[in-house]
Order: sequence, then structure tokens, then C-alpha cells
Amino acid sequence: MTGQILKALKKRERQMPEQQEQGKGDWQHWQLLKGSKDIQWLVLDQQDSGHNVLSQDVIGELNDILALLEKQPPKGLVIRSAKPAGFCMGADIREFTELSEETEIVNRLQSAHQVANRLEKLDCPKVAVIHGNCLGGGLELALCCDARIALPDAKLGFPEINLGLHPGLGGTARATELMDPLDAMKMMLTGKPMNAGKAKAAGLVDEVVPERHVQNAVVDFLFTRKLDHQHSTKEKLLSTGVARQLEGRQMRKQTAKKVPLTHYPAPEALINLWEDHGNDHDGMLQNEIQSFASLLKTETAQNLIRVFFLREELKGQTRQKDIAPLQRVHVIGAGTMGGDIAAWCAYKGLTVTLADAEPKMIAQAMGNAGKLAGSKDLSPAEQQAMLDRLIPDLDQKGLARADLIIEAVPEKLDIKKDVYDQIQSQMKSDAILATNTSSIPLQKLREVVDDPSRFIGLHFFNPVAKMPLLEVVQHDQLDDSTRQTALKFAGQIDRLPAPVDSQPGFLVNRVLTPYLMEAILMLDEGISAEVIDKAATDFGMPVGPVELADQVGLDICLSVADTLREQLDSNLPQAPAWLKQKLDDNKLGKKTGEGLYEWKDGKPRKKRSVPDAEDEMADRLILPLVNAAMGCYHDKVVESTKVLDGAVIFGTGFAPYTGGPVNYLETRGKQEVRERMQQLADTHGERFTPAWD
Repeated sequence: MTGQILKALKKRERQMPEQQEQGKGDWQHWQLLKGSKDIQWLVLDQQDSGHNVLSQDVIGELNDILALLEKQPPKGLVIRSAKPAGFCMGADIREFTELSEETEIVNRLQSAHQVANRLEKLDCPKVAVIHGNCLGGGLELALCCDARIALPDAKLGFPEINLGLHPGLGGTARATELMDPLDAMKMMLTGKPMNAGKAKAAGLVDEVVPERHVQNAVVDFLFTRKLDHQHSTKEKLLSTGVARQLEGRQMRKQTAKKVPLTHYPAPEALINLWEDHGNDHDGMLQNEIQSFASLLKTETAQNLIRVFFLREELKGQTRQKDIAPLQRVHVIGAGTMGGDIAAWCAYKGLTVTLADAEPKMIAQAMGNAGKLAGSKDLSPAEQQAMLDRLIPDLDQKGLARADLIIEAVPEKLDIKKDVYDQIQSQMKSDAILATNTSSIPLQKLREVVDDPSRFIGLHFFNPVAKMPLLEVVQHDQLDDSTRQTALKFAGQIDRLPAPVDSQPGFLVNRVLTPYLMEAILMLDEGISAEVIDKAATDFGMPVGPVELADQVGLDICLSVADTLREQLDSNLPQAPAWLKQKLDDNKLGKKTGEGLYEWKDGKPRKKRSVPDAEDEMADRLILPLVNAAMGCYHDKVVESTKVLDGAVIFGTGFAPYTGGPVNYLETRGKQEVRERMQQLADTHGERFTPAWD
């Protein structure tokens, strides 16, 4: 086992001291290695896993090792990981989902806390050396050390809030004591990780060094440097009871702007914990356990954990071991979608050529790529390397070398067919041709494709850099190797693939359109746009349907609605005359500055005071979406309800706390929803007829 760890460390070019195995325990996940100057190196390398998580076995072995070290403490202890992926991803959440009673969760947490406290109190200086991902419980473990040395690629954070939880291994107390408490609370409330530089500035890590300097930095921290982790006067004032109460109110207001606290109890629980116990280390630790255990049993946490595993399931499809990764991509069409697709692929390391008939479109796309590069945690050299990978290609010379060609020209059947006719003779014989169409069936597009087996749909969502879903659109002449390569490509560019059948609207547009059209009808009834949007956001949608329609573009919304109505014989209502007039007047939404809202500086101009929505409004908006989702499953647009729920959440932002539309239907009860839809159908029409048995 020692040889395997040293091999892994060598693979990452670790500058480790001469070492020999120290411990006598039969450990599967840890190795205790003795270095020079009586420094012990405790290396985490979880067995049979590509990354480390704090499973019960890992924590149990750590407890045994600490017992051994307590008998004869070394001069210093260094904790680090042998995994290339990073330090530690956090707790093994699967183990917690197996616990049925809250008392079991409390007992498990208390045992883990005892190990963390034991590490903290070990009678020797302790340093954590962090590379890659150091998240959740992994960061909480590092906080038990006296110092933290980060490599430049380190990412540190507390993502528990995304699971409906807060830190549960002492992080709430140790982070707020180490850092500015407001910075620590913000970090926990948002779940956003910090890069190494920001973590150093915040006081979360003590030094950032390249690998070649780790050894010297370790010795410096263990034997020379005197650390001062005392709070400043300002930070001490912020930790007083009165200040915590005042700041807690502001935290609630800021959090409520992003998520409805009625559906997401974890932020409130975390704020309460800090307000009540922020100046009491032991009290904070003890109450953290009970708060975490209570949250874990809530429906919200159970559903958000389900969403986490839905993400992992979609991501798992990208691990196509027998498929070689793509190297070169050629994008045709440098409009908003094509330009952003090209920039994202370049950001993710692929060589990309970008073609368009209009040079100014390519120039604009290159400018937007520069903005993307500047928004990421990239060094100047890395930004330049990304932009060097994105090559303007007016003459389409990149076609002949591209492994994948993505067509992103306007959503017109004839235009797309003309493009295919022009380019196919220049493509490599093994190249894949993909279309970014959002609604045109591939059966129509493939009529002019020489080799339909290598033709596929790759439907990205706007904005490309933020929307994680990629619809992989399949048809009955598709070769399986093409499908597998498309899934592999999704993983290369860090997107979640949702395999869907080439049916009208595919999945996301078919599900989203009834939601948007119901909002249009409500506007036609005289209900204000702000009230309609508030009904949706109060339910938990990230943005209301009126604002979303403007973002998508009213022309696109109506085009998709017309296609679905024509090809599915659906009950979608016709658009009112005033909406068609907006199209004639070129008031298409955000892209033209006016649509259902007026837009200024990229934001809709809304009334500040908005009354509460009527109880019926949320059901009128949400149930047509749920109904359409069930229709997609019935018509086999997707193969499983898991893919369906995951795709709708990651493609539309459907309220994550519900666990997805199918899970929402089953949780609320099919019979109750059926009766509710029948009531709506009696009042508003046949479009509310259930699409499931």
C-alpha cells in the first residue's frame, strides 16, 4: 500500500522527504509515513475510489491513527491526499441517507466530532497541505490543523447548503472563529468555493505555494513561523451578541432574495446557530450536531440530496472508457449561441475554429470570449492560452481537421440543409456532425446528410457558460459510437448530458412551453407580469415565466409553441393578438430592449411593490409543466424518470427542493394533482387534462 501511495504522490510530482512506513495498523485508507526531523506524514488515499470522502471507515481509521500518535506525538504532523483529484470531497452523503432515525444521525455526528476534536487537540503542531478540491467535511478536517498550506489549484468551500444542510463536522464554529465571521457565514450560506488566492486573503489558508516549495513551507510552519489567528477588533465586535443579531437580519434578507426561505430551511438554521452560539465554541459545536441532524430529515434536504445524485447519474454517462476524447471542434455560426459554444469549448481546453459568413459576428464572438476568460479564475497566461485555442475561421479551413462540427446557424430548416450540403465534402470521414437546433426534428435535417449514423443533436441552453444541461438528441439511424462520443464530449466540456429522442420540442422546450404560454394567458386576463413572476418564484422557480419568455425571446417562444401545437396536436392555446403585434413591432424581449417588460442594462424594469399572488396562480403555472414532463415520459422522449427530473431541473431551473417534476407529482400525490387539474380544466380549459394514467 505504501508503494501505491508513493507512486500516486510521485505522479503529482510531490517533493516528499525520504519516508518509511510508521504505523502498525492494518489501514486501508490512510498511510502514516515518517519523514525527516521527526515529521509524520498522514496521507489519505481512500481505497477503490478516484477521490477521498469521509466515510465512516475513513474516520474510524483516523481515530485509530490518532490514538497511536497520542502515545508518542511527533514533532509535527502533515495531512495531505494522494488523490490527483484533490484533498477531500467531504462526507459520504450516501451513508447519512441510510440512517432512518434522527438519533442515529446525532450519534454518527457525535462520533465524528470526537475524532475531529481529537485531531485538533493532538499535542504537536499540525499542517494540512491542500490541493484540488477541499470541500465540506474535507475542509472541516483541515480546519482542525494549526495551519493550512494550499497549492495554486486548491478549491476550498462548504457546499452543504446545496444539499439543504450546513457544515456538520465543526465547520460552523471553526470557520467563524478563524475568518472574519461575516465572510465565513457568506461562504457557508452561498456554498461557493474559494480559489487558493481568495482563501489566503480571507484567512482560510495561511500560505499558497507551488508543489516544489511545499517541503520548505511545511518545515517553516511546524518549527519557525508563529501563527496569529486572533480576530481583529472589528471581527471581535462582529461576534458580539448584538452584532450577530443585526447581521443575522441582513443575512436573512439577502438570502431571501435568492431562495424562498419557506422551502429552504438550512440558511435560517445556520443563521440561528450563529446568532445563538457564535461566541461559544463548545455550544456551537454541540448545537451544530442537532441542527444538522434535524435538517437532514427534512423533505427539502432529502430532495436536494436526490438532486445531487441525479447530477451524478447524468455525469456518469460521460465516462465512456472506450471512446477517445475529442481534440478539435469546428463551430459554424458565430451568433449568440454559436459564439458562446465555441468560447466555452476553448475554455475547457479544446482547439476550436469558429466560422461565420459575417466577419463582424466572429469579431463580436471573440470579444465575448475575452469577457468569459476574464470572468474565470484564470491567470493572464491561461486567459491568453484559452483565446489562442479559439481561432477565427472565415474560410472554414478547420473543417478538414475537426473531430466534431457543431452547426449553430439560424433556426430555419432550409438554411441548415444548405450548410450541410456545402460542408460535407470537406469533413473527415470519421467526423461527427451535430446540430444545435432547439426544435427541428433530426429526421428532417438528416435528409441531406450523407451519413446519418454520424449526425446528432447537441442542444445547448442560453447562457451557455451558466446552463449545465446539454440535450443529446438521438434518432433511429444514429450509430452507438456517435452517441457515446457525444456523451464523452459533454464530460470534456463539463456539461450534464440528457439523452432525448428527436420528438417535437425534444424535452426541455416541450416541458417549458406550457409554463410560458400559461403566463401569456394570465397576462391576457389582466394579471400583472410582476404578480405572475412572483407566483413562480415564491414556488421556487429561479425566474418567473414572463421574465423568462423575454430572456428566451418572444419570437422563439411562439415558434416553439406553434411547432408543438402543430406536431403534437396538443391543447396549447393560440397566442393573443397583442402578442403577435409585439413580434411585428420587433419587441421581442431582452435582445431588443422591450418585450413583455422593458429592459435596461440587461435587467427587466419591474414595479417595486408587488402584491401576493392568488393561491391558484402557482398551480396554473407549475402543473402544466409537470403535465408536459409526464407526457414526455409517456412518449419515451426520455428513458427514465431520473433523467427526466434531472434534465428539467438543470435545463429549466425547476425548483430543486421538489426533487424534480416527477418527484413533485409523486410526493404531492397523483390523485390530488389529478383532482386539482380537473378543477383547473373545468375553469380554464382542456389544456389541464392530465397526460398520465
